Amino acid sequence: MSEVNASALSALSTVQQVSANNIANVNTDGFQPSSVGLETGPEGQGVRVGSINQSSEQGPVIDGVELSNTDLGTEMVDMMTTSRAFSANTAAIRVSEQMTGHLLNMVA
Repeated sequence: MSEVNASALSALSTVQQVSANNIANVNTDGFQPSSVGLETGPEGQGVRVGSINQSSEQGPVIDGVELSNTDLGTEMVDMMTTSRAFSANTAAIRVSEQMTGHLLNMVA
Protein backbone atom coordinates (compact mmCIF):
# COMPACT_ATOMS: atom_id res chain seq x y z
CA MET A 1 0.00 0.00 0.00
CA SER A 2 1.28 3.43 -0.85
CA GLU A 3 2.41 5.33 2.24
CA VAL A 4 1.40 8.59 0.58
CA ASN A 5 -2.17 7.40 0.04
CA ALA A 6 -2.33 5.84 3.50
CA SER A 7 -1.32 9.12 5.13
CA ALA A 8 -3.99 10.90 3.09
CA LEU A 9 -6.64 8.41 4.23
CA SER A 10 -5.68 8.98 7.85
CA ALA A 11 -5.79 12.77 7.51
CA LEU A 12 -9.06 12.70 5.58
CA SER A 13 -10.63 10.51 8.27
CA THR A 14 -9.82 13.19 10.83
CA VAL A 15 -11.30 15.90 8.58
CA GLN A 16 -14.50 13.86 8.23
CA GLN A 17 -14.73 13.26 12.00
CA VAL A 18 -14.35 16.96 12.76
CA SER A 19 -17.05 17.87 10.22
CA ALA A 20 -19.37 15.22 11.63
CA ASN A 21 -18.84 16.63 15.13
CA ASN A 22 -19.61 20.14 13.89
CA ILE A 23 -22.85 18.95 12.28
CA ALA A 24 -23.85 16.92 15.35
CA ASN A 25 -23.53 20.04 17.50
CA VAL A 26 -25.25 22.51 15.17
CA ASN A 27 -28.05 22.99 17.73
CA THR A 28 -25.79 23.14 20.78
CA ASP A 29 -25.88 26.63 22.30
CA GLY A 30 -22.47 28.31 22.23
CA PHE A 31 -20.84 25.57 20.15
CA GLN A 32 -17.81 26.74 18.21
CA PRO A 33 -17.06 24.55 15.16
CA SER A 34 -13.56 23.30 14.42
CA SER A 35 -11.62 22.97 11.19
CA VAL A 36 -8.64 20.84 10.24
CA GLY A 37 -5.47 22.28 8.78
CA LEU A 38 -3.56 19.82 6.60
CA GLU A 39 0.15 19.95 5.87
CA THR A 40 2.69 18.05 3.83
CA GLY A 41 3.82 14.82 5.43
CA PRO A 42 7.34 13.81 6.48
CA GLU A 43 10.07 14.21 3.87
CA GLY A 44 7.64 16.12 1.63
CA GLN A 45 5.53 13.00 1.06
CA GLY A 46 1.79 12.63 1.62
CA VAL A 47 -0.38 14.71 3.87
CA ARG A 48 -1.06 14.81 7.59
CA VAL A 49 -3.10 16.79 10.08
CA GLY A 50 -1.21 19.94 10.96
CA SER A 51 -3.75 21.44 13.35
CA ILE A 52 -7.32 21.35 14.52
CA ASN A 53 -8.56 24.88 15.08
CA GLN A 54 -11.69 25.97 16.87
CA SER A 55 -13.56 28.99 15.54
CA SER A 56 -13.36 32.10 17.70
CA GLU A 57 -16.25 33.86 15.96
CA GLN A 58 -19.32 34.44 18.05
CA GLY A 59 -22.51 32.76 16.96
CA PRO A 60 -25.82 34.59 16.69
CA VAL A 61 -27.27 35.74 20.00
CA ILE A 62 -31.01 35.31 20.52
CA ASP A 63 -32.64 36.27 23.83
CA GLY A 64 -29.21 36.51 25.43
CA VAL A 65 -28.18 32.98 24.37
CA GLU A 66 -25.31 32.48 21.94
CA LEU A 67 -26.16 29.86 19.34
CA SER A 68 -23.78 27.69 17.34
CA ASN A 69 -22.10 29.37 14.40
CA THR A 70 -21.79 26.11 12.44
CA ASP A 71 -22.59 26.62 8.75
CA LEU A 72 -24.34 23.44 7.59
CA GLY A 73 -23.87 24.27 3.90
CA THR A 74 -20.11 24.60 4.29
CA GLU A 75 -19.89 21.46 6.41
CA MET A 76 -21.83 19.37 3.87
CA VAL A 77 -19.73 20.59 0.94
CA ASP A 78 -16.56 19.86 2.92
CA MET A 79 -17.80 16.34 3.72
CA MET A 80 -18.58 15.64 0.06
CA THR A 81 -15.16 16.93 -1.02
CA THR A 82 -13.45 14.84 1.63
CA SER A 83 -15.45 11.78 0.61
CA ARG A 84 -14.33 12.19 -3.01
CA ALA A 85 -10.69 12.60 -1.97
CA PHE A 86 -10.98 9.49 0.22
CA SER A 87 -12.39 7.52 -2.74
CA ALA A 88 -9.60 8.71 -5.03
CA ASN A 89 -6.93 7.59 -2.57
CA THR A 90 -8.52 4.17 -2.03
CA ALA A 91 -8.69 3.74 -5.82
CA ALA A 92 -4.97 4.56 -6.09
CA ILE A 93 -4.18 1.98 -3.41
CA ARG A 94 -6.34 -0.62 -5.15
CA VAL A 95 -4.60 -0.04 -8.51
CA SER A 96 -1.17 -0.21 -6.88
CA GLU A 97 -2.04 -3.55 -5.29
CA GLN A 98 -3.38 -4.89 -8.61
CA MET A 99 -0.20 -3.83 -10.40
CA THR A 100 1.92 -5.53 -7.75
CA GLY A 101 -0.17 -8.68 -8.15
CA HIS A 102 0.28 -8.67 -11.92
CA LEU A 103 4.01 -8.14 -11.53
CA LEU A 104 4.28 -11.07 -9.11
CA ASN A 105 2.28 -13.25 -11.53
CA MET A 106 4.72 -12.37 -14.33
CA VAL A 107 7.75 -13.24 -12.18
CA ALA A 108 6.31 -16.50 -10.87
